[in-house]
Amino acid sequence: MSTQTSTSKYLLLFRGNDWDKGLSPEQLQKVVSDWVAWFDWLTQEGKCQGGHPLQEEGKLVSGTNGRIVVDGPFAESKEAIGGYFYLQVGDIDEAVEIAKQCPGLEYGCIVEVRPVADLCTVRARYLGTSSRSEQPAGVTA
Repeated sequence: MSTQTSTSKYLLLFRGNDWDKGLSPEQLQKVVSDWVAWFDWLTQEGKCQGGHPLQEEGKLVSGTNGRIVVDGPFAESKEAIGGYFYLQVGDIDEAVEIAKQCPGLEYGCIVEVRPVADLCTVRARYLGTSSRSEQPAGVTA
């Protein structure tokens, strides 16, 4: 008889792109090695479904029809997201415990734990205030 366990999805967002500044080559080698081992272990355990580092800069798009496009976010920002892991675990407490194991924490990396929503917040508000028959054509998010 197999037991089925319920899991939830979370993102670990790694904030700050300069936490490694000032590390010796030996420290840097150790933290990178520890980070790869941590990711591999989480993947083998079935807790991490993927993840990637992000390029330091991109574009910010805003305004009607995306008419405003500017460089950013800037890597110097402590709020810049440097990468992510996509977790599938029992609950947010388990996700937080995993985040606490991040090898970069002791050097100033910040890990944000965010639940992945089943439904877009805007759509959820819309569905809560409108009947489904009034849904605009093409709305699927």
